[in-house]
Amino acid sequence: MDTLHATLNRYVDDGTVPGAVGLVARGDDVEVVAVGSVDTDDSAPMARDSLFRIASLTKPVTAAAVMMLVEEGTLALDAPVERWLPELAEPVVVRTPQSPVDDVVPVARPITVEDLLSSRTGWGFPDDFSLPAVQALFGVQKDGRDLRDWPDPDTWLRLLAQVPLLHQPGDAWLYGTSSDLQGILVARASGRALPDFLAERIFAPLGMADTGFAASTRQGHRLTSTTAHLVPATTTSATTATAMTLATTTILLTQVAMDSPTPTPIMRSFWECAAAGRP
Repeated sequence: MDTLHATLNRYVDDGTVPGAVGLVARGDDVEVVAVGSVDTDDSAPMARDSLFRIASLTKPVTAAAVMMLVEEGTLALDAPVERWLPELAEPVVVRTPQSPVDDVVPVARPITVEDLLSSRTGWGFPDDFSLPAVQALFGVQKDGRDLRDWPDPDTWLRLLAQVPLLHQPGDAWLYGTSSDLQGILVARASGRALPDFLAERIFAPLGMADTGFAASTRQGHRLTSTTAHLVPATTTSATTATAMTLATTTILLTQVAMDSPTPTPIMRSFWECAAAGRP
């Protein structure tokens, strides 16, 4: 416990993060450390039950929801998504990734459920943001941290359909957009709003009472001001109520700035601490 506390507190002291929560579990032996504050204003100390925005960790949860519907026969991996997302029935593709958005060709085949799950729909973000089709996508797919900037799903789909694909369906992995499409697919195929589906079919059965798209009134005082990183550390059966991660030990870190790719130094330090067996 002293080593884990010292490891996390070092990054609070040097200003890397305002606060952190770390958990290491080996069987029934669970150690939890909370250090620092919930924000840079030191408005409240970090606590074991502090709530974090987990950002892209929503993606595997949404994918699990899609797979549940596949398993139940509501969806099929090889099914064209236009059955549920008719707005995407006639996409076009830029002739080359560097082509202007009006230099397009037809799709070679329909976009399928599997394309959504593998992030190979043809929409999404590559490592080159300057490409014309990517610039057009930026006009539709805004910053997901503030959903007030997003239109309703039906409107968003109609806008997305006007953006040409960067690649043919199934040809290339691209970040982001396919996961958003998965969420709309789950809602339409199930007939349930995505937050309700996840709450009833995933979070409630797993006892994840504090996980959702928004904090309730009674949870508001526990919400940290920034984003969390969840980092697998050691194999275990333990879970954390505020994390969308199952059957793994995790570390939750408030994100002040993320200028370099993960894993960050604090993540590496946590891994080393956990792997050393000296919590």
